[in-house]
Amino acid sequence: MEQKYCQSCGMPLSEEFYASESDNKKNYEYCMYCYGNGSFKQPDLTMEEMIETCIPFMKEKGMGEKEARSLMKDVLPNLKRWKKQ
Repeated sequence: MEQKYCQSCGMPLSEEFYASESDNKKNYEYCMYCYGNGSFKQPDLTMEEMIETCIPFMKEKGMGEKEARSLMKDVLPNLKRWKKQ
């Protein structure tokens, strides 16, 4: 099965991290940290703010800050939430 990623923060998704809709159905595009009960938890968050939010978690997993920042700047613009429409 293909690995899915949160279309807001890029986190790898698995069953326990899927978000929920307002009717309690699972949302398979976003993680529970970014989305819940049918809406984004921080609707006014900018992509740059998302990068700053994610870097500490990536560092905890052993990634260097420069590498984490570079990865986020490459990945986030391609995710559904951040794509230019």
